[in-house]
Amino acid sequence: MDFGLSDDQKLLEESVRAYLTDQVPITRVREMRHLGCPNDRAVWRDLAELGTTGILLAEADGGSDLSLLDAVLVAQALGHAATPAPFLSSAVMAPIALRTLDVGAEWRAGIARGDLVVGVAVTETFSVREDAGVAEEEGRLRGKALMAIDACGADVVLVPLGRDRIAAIDTDATGLEINRLATIDQTRCTSELLLDGVQPAAVFEDAGEALARMLDAGRITLAADTIGACESMIAQAVAYAKERKQFNRVIGSFQAVKHMCAEMIAEMEPARSLLWQAAHSFDALPDEAPVLACHVAAHAAEIGREIASVATQVHGGTGWTDEQNLHFWFKRIGVARHLLGGPEYLRARAASLQELDVEV
Repeated sequence: MDFGLSDDQKLLEESVRAYLTDQVPITRVREMRHLGCPNDRAVWRDLAELGTTGILLAEADGGSDLSLLDAVLVAQALGHAATPAPFLSSAVMAPIALRTLDVGAEWRAGIARGDLVVGVAVTETFSVREDAGVAEEEGRLRGKALMAIDACGADVVLVPLGRDRIAAIDTDATGLEINRLATIDQTRCTSELLLDGVQPAAVFEDAGEALARMLDAGRITLAADTIGACESMIAQAVAYAKERKQFNRVIGSFQAVKHMCAEMIAEMEPARSLLWQAAHSFDALPDEAPVLACHVAAHAAEIGREIASVATQVHGGTGWTDEQNLHFWFKRIGVARHLLGGPEYLRARAASLQELDVEV
């Protein structure tokens, strides 16, 4: 079997990467990081014109009705360019949940057009800190959700209530306070949600399967973002090694530097294959997707940290400076490592899903 990308998928990836190279260079990313929320609606509208915001939604809702593998290609492109955008939450996780729940068509159509941006607050489904968690009391929501993805600047936030219910909350709802959290990654928006008697816009019952699928899709997509960022860091390291000279020789001619670059590429290639298999399984082999989602997210987190470190070392001291720009990808990879569960948790969950004797 020749397992590869179709011509349409290659064209999708090339189109998104061309747009990002032309319209969202690293100089623009630098400017966006100083905004209250780095997710620029102008960029999001352009991505909507490319069909990415509704990539997983049905054509009847204005979407493209494509697979998660197609969405993964977009995520790789966004990671490669270190682009601030609510793609993970609004174009992948939210649509995966909403397309199986009893929600009005106007929501899905709004997401597809790029007019409605949806954040997600799912951290408490796999990691609960002291005093965190959201509960419903007499139809009102109270509590705290940490590390909500793309909630700042969103129109609606999806918040799980336990393991089988999901609440949709308007971000301008009375009693809701959204505080952007400062992390090392200035290209991704994470927030703290404080809820004090918030009236939800909707509460979806029997949403356990939708929540599980949303998390699986999110982990696969986040792995794609990390792999895209790694591709960029490797390319930058190789380019630098070809032009930087020491002792009147380009450093790329030194055996040690050659080995560093070769080892990064050797780690990258199998990870890309695992990513494609996980994304393909989400739609074609759904029973295998939960385990593969954990494996690819954990593996991408591990190789991502190593590649980010080695690529920076190839640059020497300048790799650690703000002017060099490499830190945008370095920090994006670092935060993504734990955003939807760290590698230790994900490996334990994969073992538990296979009924091995491991506690999660």
